[in-house]
Amino acid sequence: MSDLGAGFGYLMKGQRWVAQHGRWFGFGLLPGLVTLVVYAGALIGLGYGADDFVGWATPFADDWSSPWQGILRTGLTALVFVFGLFLAVITFTAVTLLVGQPFYESLSEEVDRSEGGDVPESGLPLWRELWISARDSVRILLRVALYGIILFACGFIPVIGQTVVPAIGFCVSGYFLAEELTAVALQRRGMILKDRLALLRGRRMLVLGFGVPLTLAFLVPVVAVFLMPGAVAGATLLARDLVDPDPGPGPGAADSGEAPAPRAWSA
Repeated sequence: MSDLGAGFGYLMKGQRWVAQHGRWFGFGLLPGLVTLVVYAGALIGLGYGADDFVGWATPFADDWSSPWQGILRTGLTALVFVFGLFLAVITFTAVTLLVGQPFYESLSEEVDRSEGGDVPESGLPLWRELWISARDSVRILLRVALYGIILFACGFIPVIGQTVVPAIGFCVSGYFLAEELTAVALQRRGMILKDRLALLRGRRMLVLGFGVPLTLAFLVPVVAVFLMPGAVAGATLLARDLVDPDPGPGPGAADSGEAPAPRAWSA
């Protein structure tokens, strides 16, 4: 249980780091603001066009009498918008990290620099880093979608589906959110997705302590924008501990064995 508190400590330390480095906080806000504007525009467009889409998709209801046609199409319109909102929430972080790759790389490097020691650099051209990030994000989203389907099916189990399943869902989301955020620092250390996941599995409670509270906060995209710079900073501090355990004063000093050795980039 101590690892849960230590994971949350990294989240708080990351927020304190950007609060003490105001320029980097503003720098890290830019990708989230750009993504938020795009998503807000898409959701507004969906709000205006969802009823037309539902009308086009349900021609069989054209001859239905009132109120059944209105009930059907109003309900489906609401479902379309809710589904769009759900997609926006689960993809917001991945898209923001992809859009802000150069920004978050620089922020993560500055965190490494401020903490002392080596400051790893990937040495890859920007297009290559963007390709790897996009590819890995798709792989993570596919994993999340698979878990989501299983948990959705389990949601129909009485009692368990309304209590245990949502809690597991937040844990799954928090775990993979932590993976996406730590990837910024771990990719610079030459770690591919397979090795990153193995590294995180070795300290599950630490990762959940970092990712689950952040997931709850990220349910509100506007909040996510302002927490993202500190989340990247905190994830960098977490990655430093996972890759190079050190008994120093940082939160959650590792008490397990050495992390897997980083491997070279692969296509």
